[in-house]
Amino acid sequence: MSMQRIRNYGSFLQAYGLRRMLESLGCEVRFVDYHPGPCLVEPERPSRLPRPAAKLAEVLEGPGPLAAKLAYANYKRRYDERTWPLLGLPAEPDCRTDDLDMLVIGSDEVFNCVQANANVGFSPDLFGAGSEADRTITYAASCGNTTVAKLREHGVAGEVAGWLRSLDAVSVRDENTASVVRELAGTDPARNLDPVLAWDFFGEEDVPASPVEGRYMIAYAYSGRLTSEECAALRSYADESGLRVVNVGGVQGCCDGFLDLGPLEVLAAFRGAECVLTDTFHGTILSVIAERPFATIVRRRGYGNAEKLADLLARLGLESRAASSPTDFPRLLDAAPDWTPVRARIGEGRAAARAYLTEQISLCTGDGLR
Repeated sequence: MSMQRIRNYGSFLQAYGLRRMLESLGCEVRFVDYHPGPCLVEPERPSRLPRPAAKLAEVLEGPGPLAAKLAYANYKRRYDERTWPLLGLPAEPDCRTDDLDMLVIGSDEVFNCVQANANVGFSPDLFGAGSEADRTITYAASCGNTTVAKLREHGVAGEVAGWLRSLDAVSVRDENTASVVRELAGTDPARNLDPVLAWDFFGEEDVPASPVEGRYMIAYAYSGRLTSEECAALRSYADESGLRVVNVGGVQGCCDGFLDLGPLEVLAAFRGAECVLTDTFHGTILSVIAERPFATIVRRRGYGNAEKLADLLARLGLESRAASSPTDFPRLLDAAPDWTPVRARIGEGRAAARAYLTEQISLCTGDGLR
């Protein structure tokens, strides 16, 4: 049970990576859908349009060249047909759990229940409530920017505490989520890497050559998230470095082209890039596994990303890659970090991930595997 139907590369890759990890341990895997719940917070600008149409309208009205916006619309239109077959998803959601030896909830922001996304909302399913599987666990679950204070503010801390205590095992991917589990459930959860780090995509998957010609850099963020100041600094850096700025995942004000790619092609595009600017969790991870110079913008205002990004960078020993202002871009994008200690940390995390899942499988089946 994951975020497998959320339409972005990070959600797909973490779901795909977790499936491949379980299959590599001898499991037969299928995805389980959850029932979205009511939103605990309302959108800042409620729209009468369905969420996908509202998001597309927001992009079309935002910054960036028209050609890039049309390419973005085509990317969204083709997303399901490109990705769902790779996950084995049926056309209609399937929430059955009564035939499962074990339900694994995660990874991604499955515990991020204080948000305005109607595709998720406050869903008890994502905490294991109502699971009929023989065993129900989480793997690298995240609260995103949901905190204990927010859960209490919205009057759901007690319910969440009960659901967390009922899980057979809890694995989280960041310290904010670990603190929520410790405070509400009174247990110290396992800490595991996000599947996009834990699964060796470049070693185990058939990643093609880069689909982008020439020298280029990637700007990877939700559409319109890069500010005018950030775009100006990025434009200046790219021009001085002789690089095209290609956008992935969203359209920005600084854009020489939008990449309409499948998920494995995106991996190839990252590997072929000269450098990457991002403000997303999985954009940071893709930069790391592709071993490209990168700068990560950590946002602490509004719907921020500090809880997960600061934790990720610290865990990998890459705190220095955080950009506190656009003036940091040239310094970070010009030079790669020392990847040797990063590889070692990822290797340790991958071993821990396999050990955790192997133990949970053995507890489920009694003898390791059926």
